[in-house]
This record gives sequence, structure tokens and C-alpha cells, in this order.
Amino acid sequence: MADLFEPLTVGKWTLKNRIVMAPMTRNRATPDGVPTDIMATYYGQRATAGLIITEGVQPSAVGQGYMNSPGLHTPAQIAAWRPVAEAVHRDGGRIVAQIMHAGRISHPDNKHNAETVAPSAIAAPGEMFTAMGPKPHPTPRALRAEEIPSVIDEYVQAARAAVDAGLDGIELHAANGYLLHQFLAPSTNHRTDVYGGSPQARARFVIDVAQAVSDAIGSERVGIRISPGINLHGAVEDDADETATTYGALVDALSVMGLAYLHTIGDPTAPLLLNLASRFGGPRIVSNGWDPVTDATIAQALLDNGQADLVAVGRAFIANPDLVERWQTNAPLNEPDTATFYGGDHRGYTDYPSL
Repeated sequence: MADLFEPLTVGKWTLKNRIVMAPMTRNRATPDGVPTDIMATYYGQRATAGLIITEGVQPSAVGQGYMNSPGLHTPAQIAAWRPVAEAVHRDGGRIVAQIMHAGRISHPDNKHNAETVAPSAIAAPGEMFTAMGPKPHPTPRALRAEEIPSVIDEYVQAARAAVDAGLDGIELHAANGYLLHQFLAPSTNHRTDVYGGSPQARARFVIDVAQAVSDAIGSERVGIRISPGINLHGAVEDDADETATTYGALVDALSVMGLAYLHTIGDPTAPLLLNLASRFGGPRIVSNGWDPVTDATIAQALLDNGQADLVAVGRAFIANPDLVERWQTNAPLNEPDTATFYGGDHRGYTDYPSL
């Protein structure tokens, strides 16, 4: 059986262990989406992970959701990712950018009044945090069919920018209710063109994005994250048969592209996720979700049971830059400070002690 601390070849990379730092929004970029010096420190401190997946990175100004989230679509942003990549590579790590177009999970206040777009003109439930406090999500403008190629190209250009900046590749964020997931979910996609109206049509946009990005930078540099039935941000998938058909069509198409990995969120023993992993046929990263918090015992059990090839870890990596060493030596862990998760300075970001 695989050991959590053994190396593994995934796509174009040889990873030194099976522990993945999960993508986590931290809001430490500038208001213009430029990565900051402390972001390079933060990611560099955690370079002992087998793979680091960055926080969600917007591929365009329109694609931004949250305040102070980083982008990959201006020269200043691209240049500022280079020190991040260098800090991780200096200690032998690997890092990919999670490309996340937020779609309707956004607010103009957070992106210099840029518009908000989505598959259909349906507002998301709840509110978006802005500098002026929480505000309701606006009703997005439905993307026109003739606009779809330009949105796909935003992903392509961001992927190329990631590689140009020295990052090792990208992860497409097709989970948790953001734009790619909004096309997949029947509650957010009411289209009647080739990108909606049936499970297969709802999967088409994600397939087209994955193919275009793979053609641009090589499929061995591309992973994808999905969350079937998680139902976050109003992207509801509550019909089991329809959800299985949608994601079956998606994963069947992805399986022939030669992507680096499939990253799933949810119970890895769920029949649908087991089926999708089998159909994908390549390496699988598993995120258990939010409860319980993944520890070394849980992570190793996922490998032992054949439910994962790599295990994504979130909160423990926030508080423990040397998490891999702590797990290897059964050392006690620092406790994360939830008050500093989002925004702020170095406190609760780069000041957690190592052993």
C-alpha cells in the first residue's frame, strides 16, 4: 500500500509526498489583484507539501469574486507570481494556480465596478462581503453564445500566464458554485443553447475550457476540481440521476485528455465519486470536505482503502507551515486562528511557528 510520505508522479511532476495543500482564499493580494511579498513567504513556507494548489485566481477583471484576491491577467499580476513560484521551487516544492472565475458569486464593489456574468441571469442567494460590508449578490448578465469563446480564452490566457510566471501548471475550479460549476448545475444554468438544456449540454462548457487549456499548456499540467452535489452558493444538484449523468459526461470527456489529476470534494466512499474516479482513470486528489478536519490517520486511510492517490489538507496547513514534518514525527499541531483567515497582514498568515 502507498505511504503518505512516498513520492508520486502526477502529470508532468514528480511529487515528494502524497500531501496536497488545498486551495484556500486568504485575501492578501492588493486591491488590483497583485500578489504581495508576504504571499511568496506564505507559500514558500509550505513548500514541503507534495503539491500546493493556490487560492482561487481570477482569469479576468470580470471573473473576480472576493476582495483582495489575486489575478493572472495583467503584467503586474503575472510578474508578482514569479517570486511565489521561486520561493516554492527553492525548497523543492511544486505549485499550481487554481483558476477561478467567480461568475455570479461576486459584487461590482470588489472589482472596480466590472460587470458580473453567469450562464443565466439568476442572482445567487446570500451576500458578498465588500469594503462597505455585506451586500446582496447582484443579478448577473447571462453570457451570450457568441461571447463564450472569449470567456474560454480568458482561461487559456491565465493558464499561459501561470506557466510564464514559473508556476508548474493550473487547476480548473469547477466546484463550489463558481462559474464552471454554474454551467454544470441545473439551478444556475437555464440556457437552451448548446451549453444548456440537458446534462450533456451543461457539461460542454467545462469540457471546452479543459480542452482549450490543455491544448495551450499541455494536459499534463492541468488538473480539475469538482464537487458533485455539494450545493454551495446556490449551485444545487439534488437530482441524483441527473447529477450522475452530467458528471459522467464530463469525466468521460476529461478521461481522454490526459489531465494530471481529478480533485474531488466530498465523501470519497460515495458511489458517484467512486464511479467518477474509476471513469477518470488517472490520479485522484481527495478533499474530505469540512468535517472532520483531515489528519494524518484519515489521510493514510484514504490511501490504504484505495480511495485517493493524494489527499488535500486545508486548515492544518494554514497553522502549520511544516505540517509534513509534524505528521511524520507525530508532533503536536498549532491551532489555526479563524479570525485571521481572510484579509489582514502577516498575522495569522506567515507568523505560525515551525518546530
